[in-house]
Order: sequence, then C-alpha cells, then structure tokens
Amino acid sequence: MAYQNLKKLLELLFVDVGFHHWFPAYLWSRTIRSRPQSETEEPIHIMFCLVDHYEPFHGGVDFNTANKRVKTWEKNYPIMAENHRDSDGNPPKHTWFYPPHLDHCFLNELAELCQHGFGEIEMHLHHNRMHPFPDTSKTLTEKIMKCISDYSKHGIFCLPDGSKKFAFIHGDWSLDNSLGAHICGVNDEIKILRDTGCYADFTYPSLGKAQPAFMNRIYYVKDDPNKPKSYSSGKEVKVGSKPWGDLLLIPGILGIRKIRRNGRLKWALEASDLDGMFSPDEERIDYWVANALTVRGKPNWKFIKLHTHGAVESRWKSLLFEGADSMYHYLAEKYDDRENYFLHYVTARELYNIIKAAENGEHGNPNYFRDYEIARYTYLD
Repeated sequence: MAYQNLKKLLELLFVDVGFHHWFPAYLWSRTIRSRPQSETEEPIHIMFCLVDHYEPFHGGVDFNTANKRVKTWEKNYPIMAENHRDSDGNPPKHTWFYPPHLDHCFLNELAELCQHGFGEIEMHLHHNRMHPFPDTSKTLTEKIMKCISDYSKHGIFCLPDGSKKFAFIHGDWSLDNSLGAHICGVNDEIKILRDTGCYADFTYPSLGKAQPAFMNRIYYVKDDPNKPKSYSSGKEVKVGSKPWGDLLLIPGILGIRKIRRNGRLKWALEASDLDGMFSPDEERIDYWVANALTVRGKPNWKFIKLHTHGAVESRWKSLLFEGADSMYHYLAEKYDDRENYFLHYVTARELYNIIKAAENGEHGNPNYFRDYEIARYTYLD
C-alpha cells in the first residue's frame, strides 16, 4: 500500500504536474533568497489582483450556456463585490482576460461591469490550436492587431492620447512557444507583444514545462527570437532600476505550503490559482501575504496576483458567492486595519502601474499610482 501511494504521488508530481521542470529551480531560489529584505517600520500595503482566463465557451458549450454564464457574472459579481471595500473605498476588482476567438457580444456585459468600477478587460490569446500549420510571426501579429482593432470598438485598450496598450495572458501557458508549435509556434512572441503594445504578461505561474526557472519575482525578459521560452530568465525589478529587455512579467506566487487536514500536517502545492481543490481559506490567505512578491528594495509594498478560469460554474463559489465573501471578509479583517496594514484591490493595469511607481522610488499611498504610467482605458470614463 505504501508503495502504491508513493507511486501515485510521484506520478502526480512528475507526470501530471511536471514537478521536475520547476522544483529544482524553486529550491535554489529559496536558498539564494533566504535572507530577508531589510526590515521596515512602514505600514504594509497589500495589492490584491485577481486575473481571469475568462472563457464563456469553455468545455465546448453552446451559446445559451455561455450566455447564462456571463449573465450570472453580470448579476452576481456586483452583489458580492458591493459588500467589500478596500482602504481606498474600492470594491474587489476583477480583470477579465477575454479571448478574441470568442463571440465579441459578451464584451458589452463585461464592459458594463468595468464601467461601474468592478474591473477591467485585457487580452487572453489561444493561438494555433485549431490550425494544421504553426503560426508565424506574421500571422500572430495579425491576430493580435485584429484583437486590438475589434476590442477598440468598445474602448478597450484605448488610451486618452489615442494609443493602444494591453496586458496579456497566453492560452495553455504556452508563452513564447514554450509548449511547442501545436499550441504556439512562435519563438519571437515576446518581441511581437512588445511591438504591438503589450505592457506586461500575467500568464504565470504554471505547474509544468512552461513554468520559468525565474520564479516568485517580478522581472524583465529579453527575447531570443531563435529559441522558445526566452522568459525563463531575466532581470528582477528593483527600486531605482531601469526597464530592460522587451517585456515585464508579473507572476503569482509558486511554492509549497503546509496545511492541516483532519488534525494532520500535510504539504500542498501553491500556484496562486482559485481553480483547484484548495479554497481561499484563512491559512492560505496568510500564506499569500507572507510570501507576496515585492519590488526588490521596497518590502512594505506586497503584490498578490491570483488567477482563475472564472466562467466555469465550478469556480463560482470562490469568485461570486460564499467563498469570495469569506475571502474578502478575512482580508479586510486581518489585513486592512488602516494602521499596520492597508489593502488595495487592483486590476492588472493598476498592479503594473504601482509596480512601476515602486521601481521609480515613489513613496506614500499606492492608491495614488493606479494610473501612474498606463492611463485608464477610455471605456472606463
């Protein structure tokens, strides 16, 4: 029995999860970064960001089912969110990374939620999965530019000066051809994103081959157009540093945490997701805060980025109903006393802006820097 249990565990870690692709780098990163950053007596500001690989047609459902999913969000997210406020008076903010291959009519409902202060819309791109030949740099650029053109009709990605900017999540985690041509096929994807107006990638973490060896850090990456997965290394963002390379990557927390189940201490993988078997309970929230990412040199600004596939019914408890209520209530109760802790609900764009403010050595309330570099998209005004 013990052998069978061990075999199942090894299969889970090394086959299903792809443990060997990232765990050695994780151990090394824990070793070289074990020394704490300089202590601070300043209050802790927690930036809490939830990004959604939002696919109403997930699972191959018909239009009526997809429409019901979106209507459920349109009705219930405001009801839940209005019961919670951060230190700046904002409700929880959701960032819907919406795939352009879906029916664009659902953008109207999401845009309305955004206009009422509940979030923003960004780009989530699956490409090459449905085609017999690999994408090229040219075809990928055309797909991104078409998405920008289509979404711009709703004011999405549109800045007040007429330029276009967007945040990005790659479908199936396969940024920069990290999982092969059947899912991506383009080795210079990072440069293409830069050239088409992407300000940051929010794809990771991932529990598999696509996971970068550079983890639990906010960092810049430089593309090697002749090789896949150029983002596996880069330069960490620090106070006083300058932009480097081609693109900024803003990942979530990846690690191994202790949990108690039925009075026993066990281990669990933490990948900053609200999709799996672990709910956002108090123990897990405490782990997020303790292990939040920072801009090196500014330890009192903590960045928590979670991800989900929220259109699917199985996620709604954690995102729309009692699980979400419990999570936001606990965050406010423990981490928003307005003296030692200040809680800030942010979108992906606002998270990026606050990171850039930290890099530039800004001080004070991060709330002042929500529009620091990338202004609000015009549909929000």
